[in-house]
Amino acid sequence: MPHKFNADRRDKIAKQKYRVTNWPAYNEGLRQRGDLTIWVKDEALSLWTARRRTSLGGQSKYSDLAITLCLTLRVVYGLALRQTQGLMRSVAALMGFDIALPDFSTLSRRSKGIARPSTKSRATTSGPVRLVVDSTGLKVFGEGEWLENKHKTKTKRKRWRKLHLGLNLVSGEIVCSDLTADDVGDPTALPGLSGPDRWTVEKFIADGAYDGTPTRDLLATRFGEIVEVIILPPKTAVASPQSVLVPSVRDRLIAEIQTKGRMAWQKFTGYNKRSRAETQIGRWNAVIGPKVKARHFDNQKTEAKIGGGVLNRMTELGRPEFERLA
Repeated sequence: MPHKFNADRRDKIAKQKYRVTNWPAYNEGLRQRGDLTIWVKDEALSLWTARRRTSLGGQSKYSDLAITLCLTLRVVYGLALRQTQGLMRSVAALMGFDIALPDFSTLSRRSKGIARPSTKSRATTSGPVRLVVDSTGLKVFGEGEWLENKHKTKTKRKRWRKLHLGLNLVSGEIVCSDLTADDVGDPTALPGLSGPDRWTVEKFIADGAYDGTPTRDLLATRFGEIVEVIILPPKTAVASPQSVLVPSVRDRLIAEIQTKGRMAWQKFTGYNKRSRAETQIGRWNAVIGPKVKARHFDNQKTEAKIGGGVLNRMTELGRPEFERLA
């Protein structure tokens, strides 16, 4: 079949050209992402040891802050647990800190029950959030690939995890994230992804996977009727039987698409900005990696939360500002 077999019936979109207006500042931000300079506050050293527990059970030696710091460096530099222990030992020696450091088994064990850090960064805006959500698959390197490589056998089914991300279009940061099994659908994971009740979401953008009454009812219950829901229905979507007398929001949306066309509707409503979520997923695969390193599911959830915080920290260092040329 030749390339672009249906080219005569495709929508023709002219290539747009942009120019970065803050290139010096953005260029310096890209350099700082690879900076090895580490600052350790006195407050962090004082909180390195876990608080003395008053209930029954063993006493933890390291605080959640210490474990989170070690796991963050592991995610940033793509290290295994033993190499993370060696990196922390080198950092402590170079900075002259006389502190105990967790070993690799402690990092693995503590990452299961650690209080998962918030994905939101310090640059979070206090105003309404324009939330766009999307999901992607993360590969799990486990027994399946080991058997395939060692015994030259084909596994019945590869193992994956599904990463759900919520991006704030205003600040460009990941404001919520969740890691689920690969058989969990996007609408099913939305209650844990749409954020706390104190949020004020004025616009919600998602692809056709979130189309349906449960998604719209959840958003209306959590954020109120003022939230603008922009979900592109599939091409085979039809209006409800009562659309003539009592049309729903989805019925009016389908009517607008039939009147204006899908491409014009996407541009008019701002649905095309959903591509920024796909760009964020591309950043995740390039910086964090397309697979999870941890073996246990709870550890993988912690790794995903830390990965979101790492990307937010890089976003704080500098973002490009564009202006359209053509």
